[in-house]
Amino acid sequence: MSLIQIRDLVKTFNGQTILSGINLEVASGEVKVIMGASGCGKTTLLRCLNRLVDVTSGSIHVDGVDVSDPQTDIRALRQRIGFVFQQFALYRHLSVMDNVTLGLIKLRGMSRADATSAALKQLDRLEMGRHHDKYPSELSGGQKQRVALARVLAMDPMVVVLDEPTSALDPVMSQEVGALIRQLNAEGVTFICATHDVGLGRSIAERVVFLENGVVKANERFDYLAQSCPDAETRAFFDR
Repeated sequence: MSLIQIRDLVKTFNGQTILSGINLEVASGEVKVIMGASGCGKTTLLRCLNRLVDVTSGSIHVDGVDVSDPQTDIRALRQRIGFVFQQFALYRHLSVMDNVTLGLIKLRGMSRADATSAALKQLDRLEMGRHHDKYPSELSGGQKQRVALARVLAMDPMVVVLDEPTSALDPVMSQEVGALIRQLNAEGVTFICATHDVGLGRSIAERVVFLENGVVKANERFDYLAQSCPDAETRAFFDR
């Protein structure tokens, strides 16, 4: 069975349909790329995964657990789905180390010593250990992205969700993020990545789920969508 199964998902806000009939599966160890223009529903779809947003109808199962079931322990579920937000969501008043250890101490109940050891392991993994005593204002965009990833990985999630991970980065840093995702995936990390960055999408996966107006318009290889897709607007989107 797939790690994540989405069936006939619908989400409406104030009578407006944001997502309609979404069917999607994510296998363990996969990198699933979701693309589409701004406002197509990418972020809403991601937020439905750990019930930051409640679905209107349809179902989402994560490792066999029904996300929308009132009996589901959402706090426990969110610890297993690592979410890296578009603007990183680092606490400005906390050091890098304190940003990474906070969840381990508050949610996992770790001692500060154990949390520090676990955090330093992930920071070193992402080449950020030497920056552990810095504050977010002292970091570049790429470094903030690495700290946000370290914070998520320290919680040992079953899947890492990335929302527009390169939107605040320059092209060189965007390439570094792509290389980092490939490295972590090779180590067994499962990713779901929503992006409008075609270059990033191509660099981390062979296929893409293409959303348009809240509907899955295509689930195909990048080359097909850029060169052979019969829809001219879709070809133009991917042939960039």
